[in-house]
Amino acid sequence: MVEGVFMGDIYNLILLFFAILPVILLLSYVYKKDSNKEPFKLLIILFLLGIVSCFLVLLISFLLKLFLPFMDTTGRSSFIDVMLYAFLGVGLVEELCKWLMVYLFGYRSKYFDEIYDIIVYSIFVSLGFAFFENILYVLLNQKLTLAFTRGVFSIPGHACFALFMGYYLCIAKVCHIKGKNNSKTKNLILSIIVPSLLHGIFDFCLMSGYKLFMLSFIIFIVILFIISIKKINEMSDYSNILKSKNRFCKNCGALLNGQFCSGCGTYQNK
Repeated sequence: MVEGVFMGDIYNLILLFFAILPVILLLSYVYKKDSNKEPFKLLIILFLLGIVSCFLVLLISFLLKLFLPFMDTTGRSSFIDVMLYAFLGVGLVEELCKWLMVYLFGYRSKYFDEIYDIIVYSIFVSLGFAFFENILYVLLNQKLTLAFTRGVFSIPGHACFALFMGYYLCIAKVCHIKGKNNSKTKNLILSIIVPSLLHGIFDFCLMSGYKLFMLSFIIFIVILFIISIKKINEMSDYSNILKSKNRFCKNCGALLNGQFCSGCGTYQNK
């Protein structure tokens, strides 16, 4: 019996290791890409706030279940219910809770003075969320395969959603500096909507139960990862101080460093 308990503890440690490892690797990658490092204390706070956002999600989800039937996933759900749950109950609720933490403690931070900063802040919050969520999923299900699949798809997925959140928050900051309040508001809204849609697509493809959507999921995740890696390399290369002269391509949204966009090649008028 003692041996069985010991082996169980070893297995739980292995599960915990594989639940945490992807988070550590992604955080290290994002942190190393930052040429001018952010205060470590701030990053720890943002990571912990990501964990706090998990509890906020649980609270909001509990309240929504009282009023919205599609939030109850215990019984059989229709196609529409699954779609509503994926996009609103999961995508919007989770990304909005993470966005609040990023906006209040990252976007409004005095340390947010470079383009790449908000990308770091967004991903640290999101991976704080993913860290706690992943530990719960893996330890409760006790499946090593789940730890692997979540490490390959779910954890990087959260980081990708955060990247787009940070990207639009960056543009909002530039618009704020330029005094373009309408554009600032538009991009603040996009910083919630775009990650929520991406998150919703991610979950809907997995929840739908249809083979066509499962195939779509693989295509979606490959494209998402490729775009995200390209975007994070682009944003980290622009480590300059945020100022009014920062410009973005009107066609593809890439940061500009001249008259021609390095992303799509189109000519940009000033």
